[in-house]
Amino acid sequence: MLKRLGLWDKRHDQARTLSGGFKRRLMIAKALIHEPKLLILDEPTAGVDIELRREMWDFLKEINSNGTTIILTTHYLEEAEQLCRNIGIIDHGEIVVDTSMKELLRKLDVQGFVLDLEDPLKEVPTIKDYSLRLEDPLTLIAAVNKEKSINNLFDELNKLNIKVKSMRNESNRLEELFIEMVKK
Repeated sequence: MLKRLGLWDKRHDQARTLSGGFKRRLMIAKALIHEPKLLILDEPTAGVDIELRREMWDFLKEINSNGTTIILTTHYLEEAEQLCRNIGIIDHGEIVVDTSMKELLRKLDVQGFVLDLEDPLKEVPTIKDYSLRLEDPLTLIAAVNKEKSINNLFDELNKLNIKVKSMRNESNRLEELFIEMVKK
């Protein structure tokens, strides 16, 4: 466990001398030492660097896939989107959402996609029914209404001889929904 969490080299150090990131790792190690079926974590990655956050996400996914149920509280909505199958959103002490992550994300009227291009663009292409902008010459951001097909966008880009190397969702999807939910 200590090796998996990167704590092996710190095994002789006193907990109070550890950095915030190592204290978070130690907190998780202590919670897992008895192999619980349920793990409750409160802000497990607060105050840690990006690299450690991703390592902890991978570790939490691994223990979850091995049968441990995890209840997670977090203000990092990207973290919730990455780690959670089900989500509850609390606003002023009241549960305003309790559903699956997939179901919640289906409520988005517009999906944002980041398209990594094979060749640089000098200007933003104009394609009817799609909002496009260039983040940089090799990165096109597409806003796609849920009634429109992403496949049609790819067909239109192909007609313009624009080749897409890879695609991913914009990372702020859950944040947009959260703001919409708590405004009501």
